[in-house]
Amino acid sequence: MNHSPNQPILMTSSLHVNDARKAIAELVDDLIAESAAINDPADIETVALDQAINRILAKDLLSPIDVPAADNSAMDGYAFDGKCLDTSYPTISLKIIGTAFAGKPYEGSVGLGECLKIMTGAVMPVGCDTVIPQEFTTSKDDLAIEFKQDQLKLGENRRLRGEDLQQGKPAISAGRLLRPSDLGLAASLGIASLPVKRRLKVAILSSGDELRTLGEPLDAGSIYDSNRYSLTGLLNRLNLDIIDCGIVRDDPASLKQAFIAAASKSDVLISSGGVSVGEADFTKQIMQELGDVGFWKIAMRPGRPMAFGVLKPVAGKSPARKTLFFGLPGNPVAVMVTFYQFVRAALLQLNGANQTEPPLTQAIAEAPIRKKPGRTEFQRAILGRGADGKPSVRLTGSQGAGILRSMSEANCFVILGHDQGNIAAGDWVDIALFDGLL
Repeated sequence: MNHSPNQPILMTSSLHVNDARKAIAELVDDLIAESAAINDPADIETVALDQAINRILAKDLLSPIDVPAADNSAMDGYAFDGKCLDTSYPTISLKIIGTAFAGKPYEGSVGLGECLKIMTGAVMPVGCDTVIPQEFTTSKDDLAIEFKQDQLKLGENRRLRGEDLQQGKPAISAGRLLRPSDLGLAASLGIASLPVKRRLKVAILSSGDELRTLGEPLDAGSIYDSNRYSLTGLLNRLNLDIIDCGIVRDDPASLKQAFIAAASKSDVLISSGGVSVGEADFTKQIMQELGDVGFWKIAMRPGRPMAFGVLKPVAGKSPARKTLFFGLPGNPVAVMVTFYQFVRAALLQLNGANQTEPPLTQAIAEAPIRKKPGRTEFQRAILGRGADGKPSVRLTGSQGAGILRSMSEANCFVILGHDQGNIAAGDWVDIALFDGLL
């Protein structure tokens, strides 16, 4: 993204959501390139496996072993030489000569016309390359089995050495946001620690004279600050280092000093409040002094006003990196929606993740949904299952940007595209599950 220092990145009366995402991704790419030039070895650390959840893998994890380590049986049954199948006889009869258990390989060999009772995961004995499932066989006595020749083919039900992972090949690729299954995979390879990206330092603050900290009495016109707690929860899900800068009053000097102090110790600064037209705020003026920040009106609901950009490096910050800045709306729901739709992906991208956007799925609208074309809407909803077993979704009720209960009761967003109009009951709609976003 090409822009001049100290000039707004983008000014628009109605920016498409996709254009906003693109602009953010481009600027984050610029920051990544600048950070790479610093080449700070502290950007990578090694952590114990049980501390690696939701961290970003910094280097490809190479498998130190073949998985499986030897050819083994994919199920309980009987192992034998598949050459037995090359016959004109419709029924195959084999002599049982022993048993192979998982973790206790059979030490002998198996000849043509013989078989070995074998358990799932047991090493394939010498002379065997095929397994007939136990349920496909008939026991003639305790010493022999028979089965129909057309019930399997040569090599079936055998897992080959290195079939899942080959020694020296990547088991998990760099950039992975590590999930519980990834930790299990690493443990299965005997790996006790992982190289991960340094946790981003994210500063958060709320601005507004009307805001009160929990425990303070509410006077006329004041409200408790909920946004910092929502943001703290969202950031904790990404396992980031959070710096809580508290509440800042609507005073130019205080606000400027708070931004400078936050930028001096963070990679990212997220503020809430003070970006709407007509508010008693000074954010725009201060941001244009401190960095390269654009103020947007995005064609979306909720969350129309938002600021985004970078703050210049400040004295005492080492290394001298720029600070990514998001100025989110003040309404509680709008804060969470804009975080989900813009901030989360940018944080993952800046931290080196190779997948930043959660997948969408679809469900059937249980009732009509009103929608005006010309903006993207993120309506809070509950995903369930209809009487026919198909996924269905219903809104949580009133969708006002200040109704935090609409987020608390929901488990997904219904995402209505920019050009979409009203939705009829029974229409399929796009949804994003919260668990996929968190």
